[in-house]
Amino acid sequence: MISLAETAFGPQPLSTFASEFFGKAGALSRLGDFEYRPEQQQMAVAVARALEEERPLVVEAGTGVGKSLAYLAPAVRKALDEGRKAVVSTHTINLQEQLVGKDLPLLQSVLGEPFRALLLKGRRNYLCPLRLQIAMSGGAELFTASELEELKQIWEWAEKTKDGTLSDLGFEPAPRVWSQVCSESHACTPKRCAGSGHCFYQEARKRLADAHLVVLNHTLFFTLLNGQSEFNEGGEGFLFANDFLVFDEAHTLEQIAARQLGLSLTQGGIKFDLHRLFNPKNKKGLFQLTGDSEGRRLTMALLDEVDDFFQSVEGRCRWGDYGREFRVREPELVEDTLGSGLIEVSRRARAVADLATESVKSELGELARRLADCRAALGTFLDQRDDGMVYWVEKNECESLSLNAAPVDVAELLRPVFFERERPCVFTSATLGVGDRDLGYFRRRVGAGEVEALRIGSPFDYARQMQIHLVRTMPDPNDRAYEAALAKWIRHFIRKSGGRAFVLFTSYKLLQRIAGELGDFFRTEGIRLLVQGSGASRNQLVADFKEDETSVLFGTDSFWTGVDVPGKALSNVIITRLPFAVPDHPLTQARLESIEERGGNSFMEYSVPEAVLKLRQGVGRLIRSADDKGLVVILDNRVLSKRYGKIFLEALPDAPVVVEET
Repeated sequence: MISLAETAFGPQPLSTFASEFFGKAGALSRLGDFEYRPEQQQMAVAVARALEEERPLVVEAGTGVGKSLAYLAPAVRKALDEGRKAVVSTHTINLQEQLVGKDLPLLQSVLGEPFRALLLKGRRNYLCPLRLQIAMSGGAELFTASELEELKQIWEWAEKTKDGTLSDLGFEPAPRVWSQVCSESHACTPKRCAGSGHCFYQEARKRLADAHLVVLNHTLFFTLLNGQSEFNEGGEGFLFANDFLVFDEAHTLEQIAARQLGLSLTQGGIKFDLHRLFNPKNKKGLFQLTGDSEGRRLTMALLDEVDDFFQSVEGRCRWGDYGREFRVREPELVEDTLGSGLIEVSRRARAVADLATESVKSELGELARRLADCRAALGTFLDQRDDGMVYWVEKNECESLSLNAAPVDVAELLRPVFFERERPCVFTSATLGVGDRDLGYFRRRVGAGEVEALRIGSPFDYARQMQIHLVRTMPDPNDRAYEAALAKWIRHFIRKSGGRAFVLFTSYKLLQRIAGELGDFFRTEGIRLLVQGSGASRNQLVADFKEDETSVLFGTDSFWTGVDVPGKALSNVIITRLPFAVPDHPLTQARLESIEERGGNSFMEYSVPEAVLKLRQGVGRLIRSADDKGLVVILDNRVLSKRYGKIFLEALPDAPVVVEET
């Protein structure tokens, strides 16, 4: 049989394969529900050409294009033809599940040649049976009675699980328990674990070696990239030798890269690792198991020093009225009272490891390495060693502190990785542009200045499927009358659509106030109101919204993107305020300052484009299929009253605009 990538006269160019595969009579047309989409074919050919020519490509593909198949088909074909590995990185779990559960099986059914695809998770998601045995043998010296009961449940699960990952476990174990049995780089190695054939992570590594395509998330991608991937043992590649990359949901690239290429040192994380060595409250830990009194003494002293250190850090922070971040602008925020203790405990762990059994030796060695890494991160933060970083202290909801740093400009870091070498990598999303046809804003932010960019519109008929409603008489969002008017117009448009609405906020406090004010209205109308923060998870809220087709969901940041509700359940998206980022986060502040320092206009060059992207993502929740219809309502009069408002409106789909006056 002649492969789809070959003809009777020899190999077929990848771009020709892509054009024919997505053509009206191509292989994809064998599917019963096939619908020819010229936009999908256009994208597939562009991706194929970039892969053929070993170069990067940036492509925005509107909702409904079918972009995942448009890059998967040429990527799999190239992987099969050239014996290379395709890496597909996504931001959301939803997209990963779509790729692995739907798109790749569909592609397998029509491609005519088998291929192997693997979903790769971070190694700490995998159970290591050898570490589980070690943990069980430690018994009461390592674990409390309740923790031992969890270990027994994990042991029983390990006997029958095929997957061996945390998501397959029927309960959520205590973090301390799972940390003792999951795969860790220095404790779960091919030399120690692979020979048994029972280590889930090492078995995943073997399957990985044979896979043609690997799916993972952006955070794991940068973790592996930043750590000089253990899989790239030779040859030019991103994570694997001679691999090539598709980066979907690329609109998140800058933010994810900044976080992953920076540092975060948490008060809770340091104490967690120390408690694995010795916990004074329950007298458990590795130093207890080995009978090392000096290790216990050093660990107890360091635990006290950790609390004292972070208390002194908090004393230097000025949080503001609502802020949970404090920017550190000068080195030596506080005296380094932790460094020597971290070094001492790390050294002690290594010394005890030299005298311990092989199994305990690896555990102590791993913790010694982690404490040494903490010491290095602490020094970087306190000394502010990198001028290109912004530094800040952050307080979480449990009032625990973390020390953080992130690069202000990731473009300079990403350019040599992705765009200065002849390696094929495709960056795609439904929202990359801010009204700029060349996607210049996105390309500048990530270092892709000279890379080919392509915008492919949606096949949806927005002029028929969508109406955009604006309200000229809305007060300015900073006006005292704004909240009352907001409640009034939300009622008006909810009645207009009979519920079936997402109401998207930029402030959780405002969401709570409006939800409280409109509670009686929703009860009177017989419409169920679902409110973020009411106890249900994001996924549960979306599931409830889909099930009750007249319900209304109030949501903030996470509901602006990555939520897919096709059909009648969602017929109205109400934007309460233009989604300008509040410039109080240190990283945002630093980016704005950087633009001003070089003589630019930070509001027009950064704040407006970022808000346009976020608005496009929110509006994109409405039309998810060719049959969807509905309203988009923007209850922020700045789109009409400010000169920059035109930028927002021009970036939206080409749909009729209705301006309501009263």
